[in-house]
Amino acid sequence: MNSYISSLIKIDVTTARESYPIYIGRQLQNALGDEIANLKSQGSRLAVVTDTAIRQAIPQYFSGVFEGIPTIEVPPGETSKSLSEFGRILDFFASNRLDRGGVAIAFGGGVVGDLTGFAAASWLRGVRFIQVPTTLLSMVDSSVGGKTGINIDSGKNLVGAFHQPISVYEDLDLLASLPPREFAAGMAEVVKYGMLGDSELFDMLEASPLMDSRDERLARIVKRNCRLKADVVNTDEKELAGSGGRALLNLGHTFGHAIENVAGYGDYLHGEAVSVGFVAAANLSQRLGYIDSSQVERISNILEAHGLPVRLKSPLKKGNLLSAMRKDKKVRAGKLRFVVLRRIGEAVTEDEVDLDLVSTVWDEVGTID
Repeated sequence: MNSYISSLIKIDVTTARESYPIYIGRQLQNALGDEIANLKSQGSRLAVVTDTAIRQAIPQYFSGVFEGIPTIEVPPGETSKSLSEFGRILDFFASNRLDRGGVAIAFGGGVVGDLTGFAAASWLRGVRFIQVPTTLLSMVDSSVGGKTGINIDSGKNLVGAFHQPISVYEDLDLLASLPPREFAAGMAEVVKYGMLGDSELFDMLEASPLMDSRDERLARIVKRNCRLKADVVNTDEKELAGSGGRALLNLGHTFGHAIENVAGYGDYLHGEAVSVGFVAAANLSQRLGYIDSSQVERISNILEAHGLPVRLKSPLKKGNLLSAMRKDKKVRAGKLRFVVLRRIGEAVTEDEVDLDLVSTVWDEVGTID
């Protein structure tokens, strides 16, 4: 391995069936280029999936390490996680003769990663893929752990597969192209890790919010998040634990996914929707007797300090939100599973939640009947 790779931050994700590295650093084109050259030398066919905005914002990768590799672009935004775009990517794989030895490369945010990963899992019953996340949210969350999928009218991520990448390259320099709103959306997932399992991280961000990709703390914080998620994935890859486990990573997401579904995909960025979901989960935790109002206030304050919403931007119908929650993929035996906080830094799963409480919590973030 080249010396510049060994000097990077490297995290290993090890599941029951496979192991792969996450590389975190800056200017990772050479490291990624070496892996691509090695794959080509073995006769592997390659294909890149990206979105139109990313290709325009980060052209240097396409004129460099991806030069000569067939590339398909999808429209930016959550609506691309659709059956139609999924089918278009499969046709793209077919037209470029991606065989069982082929490798797909996801170059983009969480939408591109989820869509590419699911296409790779489905094509020829599974081909390899590489994640190159270009947003903070995808670096700390969606590119790690092998969850892939698309949305349908009934809900978010209801169709998908567990399919681990063979490597992940997290080039922090790519974040310079992110608009402030997108960076803030990524920080929602960073704050989540502090809430559910790392109170020291929460305290640090509370004392000094991280607002810019040039912040010298960024590499350490991304590593901290990826390490925590990797540890969870290593022990509960497919979210089958009876309690706790990988389900803890869904803190706020049962609420957040319902918001995205009812508001229409694209009205909220994912991080914005789950930010409101975090406040709802905190309020639920308080009503269940786990935390007090001062901790709920701390959670609201840290989210607002990072430019994130703590209430709905405009009222949504509570009945529609409750209906969307019932279709959530985390429903078990007909019951909704919530992640709640025992304290900041410790989360648990809760299966027996009175839906009247959930209804009240929705009122507190701005719904209408």
